[in-house]
Amino acid sequence: MKKLVFASVVALASMSLGYATTLRAQDSGTISIKDPAEYNAYQMATTQSDPKAKAAALESFLDKYPQSQVKAGVLDMLIDTYQASGEPDKQLAAATKLLQVDPNNLKATLYSSLIKKGQCQKTSDAQTCDDAGALAQKGLGLTKPAATSADDWTKLTGAAYPIFHSVIALDDAIGKKDFKGTQDQYTAELKLYTEDQTKTVGLADTLQLATAYSMPGASQDLVKAVWFFARVWDFAPPAYKAQIEPKLEYYYKKYHGGLDGLDAIKTQALASEFPPGTLVITPAKSPAEQIHDLITATPDLNTLALADKETVLALGSKDDADKLWALLKDKPTPVPGVVISATAQQIKVAVTQDAKDAKVADFIVNLKTPLTEKEIPAAGFEYGLASKGQAELDGTYDTYTQVPATATTAQAAEIVLKEGTIQAEKKKPAARKPAAAHHAAH
Repeated sequence: MKKLVFASVVALASMSLGYATTLRAQDSGTISIKDPAEYNAYQMATTQSDPKAKAAALESFLDKYPQSQVKAGVLDMLIDTYQASGEPDKQLAAATKLLQVDPNNLKATLYSSLIKKGQCQKTSDAQTCDDAGALAQKGLGLTKPAATSADDWTKLTGAAYPIFHSVIALDDAIGKKDFKGTQDQYTAELKLYTEDQTKTVGLADTLQLATAYSMPGASQDLVKAVWFFARVWDFAPPAYKAQIEPKLEYYYKKYHGGLDGLDAIKTQALASEFPPGTLVITPAKSPAEQIHDLITATPDLNTLALADKETVLALGSKDDADKLWALLKDKPTPVPGVVISATAQQIKVAVTQDAKDAKVADFIVNLKTPLTEKEIPAAGFEYGLASKGQAELDGTYDTYTQVPATATTAQAAEIVLKEGTIQAEKKKPAARKPAAAHHAAH
């Protein structure tokens, strides 16, 4: 599933903390630049209208007057200027410099943590995520500067605090794998929004909260996961509903055993960001009981979907799993799924939704012929079916092992296939130009 991305607007670009107030006071004599050359350079830099030209002039001013009494104000302006010119790396550098001058600057702390959050999302680097989280945690503890009015501080923190909680939540999820902490932080963030804001700026993190509740482990709560997936489905733009619905249906069916009653949950979720205390979803039979019913009701077990076969092998009783395996052993099968890792000799793939969410392989395909360096698929590449024109990974069932649950993973099966091969994606033929028309001479 493609990532669902909603734009989040930070309403601080035109707002400053104490330095803006101090700089404005310069006109009344609170700050006075005594050196005429420095004053002229300051005026020239701060009055530029083009963001790139203004940034260059402000940087030049700081290089020439590194100890200027307006240094903090200039750095504050640089943050806004790089925001306007769309240069996050330079914006982060300016914010970092401002924190060296004023370690408790809310605006610089906010932008630093927000930009590092973006880097964390892009790289999944634990240290980058932890750096973002530490800045956000610090931001939540900052106190109002004397030069900032109570009203301005309320506006600033009203915009900043939800973002800080969101940054910490991401660090908990990616950097620390602490999904309980992730749930708590996203919940704290969303409670700071109005009901209307949860339908717009808060919708992306509502989706993240749903995902956190769906993750295997002690903190998994599929009832809450279903509620928040339904809430996102209710207010997502039409183009995204088709991406969200499979997860919503998957986890509802996993918990309840069927899709009956799901429409009622969708309707309830329209009214509130958080589930009411009276919300009840009747749990299904145990996984082993459901699997036994499936085995009993399916005349030909070979017709089961690949993900259902994996579920039987992972969660079924030994008798049911062995019954299915007796049919699968030494038979070929396509393996549609997302590549977790790959070498020249072996490709590890996540096939079920649980495996994809946890980013763990449930199928291991040992290849018949080693791949060249160029042929090795990258992590995240998704195999499909050749019948649909997609790249297809095939193998022959060899062995399987049930893997017990841990504190962070659900019980699963590790299915090993041998004699793996790859069918390349069928490329659409290039459109042919129509032949030029020939007219008979008269």
